Amino acid sequence: MNKNTSLKLIKNRLLLLCIMFLGCFSIFSQETPKQYIAYFAEDSLSIDGKDDDESWRGVKWTNYFIDIEGEKIPKYKTRVKMIWDAKYLYFFAKLVEPHVWGDITKRDAVIFHNNDFEIFVDPTGDTHNYLEFEINALNTVWDLLLTKPYGQGGTVINNWDIKGLKTAVDVKGTLNNSTDVDTYWTVEIAIPWSALLETSHSKRLPANKFWRMNFSRVHWDHSIENGSYQKKKDDNGRNLPEYNWVWSPQGVVNMHKPSKWGYVYFSDKKVADDFEWEIPKDEYIKWYLYDLYYSTRNKIWKNTEGTIELGSKEILEKLIVPKVEKHLTGWNIWATSPFTNKKLIIREDGKFSSYETKK
Repeated sequence: MNKNTSLKLIKNRLLLLCIMFLGCFSIFSQETPKQYIAYFAEDSLSIDGKDDDESWRGVKWTNYFIDIEGEKIPKYKTRVKMIWDAKYLYFFAKLVEPHVWGDITKRDAVIFHNNDFEIFVDPTGDTHNYLEFEINALNTVWDLLLTKPYGQGGTVINNWDIKGLKTAVDVKGTLNNSTDVDTYWTVEIAIPWSALLETSHSKRLPANKFWRMNFSRVHWDHSIENGSYQKKKDDNGRNLPEYNWVWSPQGVVNMHKPSKWGYVYFSDKKVADDFEWEIPKDEYIKWYLYDLYYSTRNKIWKNTEGTIELGSKEILEKLIVPKVEKHLTGWNIWATSPFTNKKLIIREDGKFSSYETKK
């Protein structure tokens, strides 16, 4: 081997090590999902697209939305607030927008082909059977259920409609008028618990419990042609890519990774009460297991030698040693929590479960 060949091999190995290091860093460095406490409503609300009801007074906003990948700050601000009562879960979103427009008027059309606001809800936190809801500035909605994420072969139940749904939009400006500059549009939504609980293990209201949720805003750059709004196109006549701005960053341009969504805790206290809540420690292990699931599932499927080593990681000062367990119909990634002694399991289709183990 000559000197030049030797140096080339060393450089290639160093490059490979750098790639492996960066890959491991991206896999195991999940940003902590956002958190929000939804309080119990004092009085009833009228759904009119405005937050001037007494029950909205003092309700805190979420953080401003960020780019879905978690790095870039959006050009327009968006935020949400929530409250609940015995019948409904209420949402109020404010979307800063100098040009409020839309042209989709048919329910259950693909609303994100317009600028829109979106809600994602996973009541059980197992990443399966979750709700997606979209609405545009014309108050046109798309409500659907997904049996599991698209990446795991999920089925879309598009004809699932929320019975008793209430929605309203208010525009600070003029809708579909390209001759002026608008300020923002707001959305007020009331989703009945009867619909939200359809995919929950419990039919009781989640008082003093948490659900996994996220919010998204899709925004398209536009041009004005003959006085009407059109999506901006590139030199080849194709629509420019949309922006995806979210409450809790996904790390990738994909809303259908419920394991990355935020946490909403439903407090039975009033808005005026001061209350704090922390994400349970087992959730930190769950994030790690999902990172392993997405990074190793292809390797596990193809493996025929039996044992697969996943390594270990220290989480909250405790060593977590995940394992792969193959069975007749598939496989699981699992670990035992040192905090609760529960066995935390992700099966081959991405569904999460847990159960108590004997001490």
